[in-house]
Amino acid sequence: MTEDYFPITPPPELFAEWLSEAKRLHPNESFGFISGQIAQLAYRAGADQELEACCEWLKGTAHIGIDLELLHARRPKPPSLKELALAALDDAILRGDCITTSDALPAIRHALDQLDD
Repeated sequence: MTEDYFPITPPPELFAEWLSEAKRLHPNESFGFISGQIAQLAYRAGADQELEACCEWLKGTAHIGIDLELLHARRPKPPSLKELALAALDDAILRGDCITTSDALPAIRHALDQLDD
């Protein structure tokens, strides 16, 4: 595709916003590092725009809710603190760490299970 047909460039205001944000978060970093941060923001913004366009297009299909299925599949929520803690506990058990010999193990697991996700 040529740029005349379908230009994919951020508006100058958005690019300036990305540059300001990268400089604010990393004031002592080199130009190469800052440009990498901007590239990541641009890549993420482009991927998000494409996903939104796909979801919008899918809304017109016969399969109701497929747009939300796609959104959740492509942008899953990160694991909760509870899920991370339970996974770390399971990992400790598999490794045979000293926590597994503790009488506190059932209480720890019960407490973690009581937490909301």
